[in-house]
Amino acid sequence: MDILPLIRRIPDYPSRGAVYYDLTTLLMDGAGFHALIDEFAARYRRLDIRKFVCMEWRGFVIGAALAYRLGAGFVPVRSLGALPGGTVSRAQNVGPVSERLQMSADAIAKGDRVVFVDDLLATGALSEAALMLVKDTGAEVVECCYVQEIVELGGRKRLEKRGLSVFSFFEYL
Repeated sequence: MDILPLIRRIPDYPSRGAVYYDLTTLLMDGAGFHALIDEFAARYRRLDIRKFVCMEWRGFVIGAALAYRLGAGFVPVRSLGALPGGTVSRAQNVGPVSERLQMSADAIAKGDRVVFVDDLLATGALSEAALMLVKDTGAEVVECCYVQEIVELGGRKRLEKRGLSVFSFFEYL
């Protein structure tokens, strides 16, 4: 199934001259969402993935469905203060602001094979912060998985410089 047409393009959002690729229209289409998860599941089925580490909120939707499909765990990464209990956190500069991300301290064990999931790879700054949390646990990051990537923003290069493998379903220039 060709799912690219299910992603709505919104011109001049969030700023004039920009194009926003709205993944929610794909998520609202049952057959399209199913096809997306099937494609990702086929990619990771034989890789002994223990956890899918996911950014909120669209990463949660995709990662939770993928974890369920493959019988793996789901690990949410959220903004500081959004998770209860013992957590670990890391700050990352994202443009002019600093963002602090957190995950549960006991979510990932040393040696776990994990895939990082988010809907969009842009600059890679938030992904990098989340992935450093994961690496601090001693887990093995098998791959960083995205539905969409805006190539010109350099996120892939940023993550590959850290020795991370990156896969995106769609690339926009």
